[in-house]
Amino acid sequence: MDITEVAKASGLPASTLRFYEEKGLIQSNGRNGLRRLFSASVIERLALISLGRSAGFSLDEIAEMFTPDGPDINRALLSAKADELDRTIEELIAMRDGLRHAAVCKAPNHFECPKFLRLLRVAGKNRFRQPNKLKEKELK
Repeated sequence: MDITEVAKASGLPASTLRFYEEKGLIQSNGRNGLRRLFSASVIERLALISLGRSAGFSLDEIAEMFTPDGPDINRALLSAKADELDRTIEELIAMRDGLRHAAVCKAPNHFECPKFLRLLRVAGKNRFRQPNKLKEKELK
C-alpha cells in the first residue's frame, strides 16, 4: 500500500504517518517514486496506536510495546493506565454531578450554595495541590 492508501484506510494524514515512521512506530517497505510503501499489516499497527492514544498512552509508551515480532504489551502498564482512567472517571463523574446540581440549585447565588462551594474548594485544591485527586465523597 502506498502512503495515500494507508492515509485513506486509516483516516490519518500522510504527515502523521511520516511522523510515526520517524518515531519508529511504523516502517515503510520501500518507495514507489517518492511515495512510501507499507505492508497491509500497518493498518492493524495504526489501530493499536490509535487505541493506545485514546487510552492516554504516550507515543513513547506505545513504541516500547512494539517489537520486530509484533506487539509485546506490558500488562502492568495496562493495569496502571486502567487505574488512572478509573480515577479520571471518578473525577469527571463528581464534576458532572456538581455541575448538574449547580444548574438546578435553588440558592439565590451560587456562592450561597454549600454544595457548589464544596465543588469549588475541591476543584481548587485539586488544581493547585493534587491534580487528578478529586474525591466524589467530598461533593456529597
